Amino acid sequence: MAEAALADLPADKPGRYSALRKEIAAVIAGETDPTARYATAACLLRQAFPETFLWVGFYVVDSQKPGELVVGPYQGSLGCLRIPFAKGVCGAAASAKKTIIVPDVDAFPGHIACDSRSRSEIVVPVFDTDGALAAVLDVDSAWLAAFDGEDAAGLEAIMADLLTV
Repeated sequence: MAEAALADLPADKPGRYSALRKEIAAVIAGETDPTARYATAACLLRQAFPETFLWVGFYVVDSQKPGELVVGPYQGSLGCLRIPFAKGVCGAAASAKKTIIVPDVDAFPGHIACDSRSRSEIVVPVFDTDGALAAVLDVDSAWLAAFDGEDAAGLEAIMADLLTV
């Protein structure tokens, strides 16, 4: 998505996510490499929500170390390199295989602070074509309570397309 196209996104979040879902699907159509698909999604998500999304990226399930996530493509400041399933919001979402919204990261037990500016977070699981957990999408914001059910629905729809489009 070109910078000029940001002005073309709808103002409402559901509309923005819907337009972004179509944009991401169009860009990744025919691409079979998950890393390329994740990189595209991270980039376009960060560009679409620059006022809210401080850090957008993927933590991929490490096939060599079960129960551990390793940093994948992301946009933002330096990310944590590895996260065990038993730690932080990403680990909790990976273990539960469900979206987790944290309005205040300081109130989340065991939160991992990769960037001290992060105040709220949403983590969405990404499943492969067989339904196994492949990764989690991690989005941080410098704002408290930046994420809600509209973000969860929009991001879950986009994540559902990443490995199946």
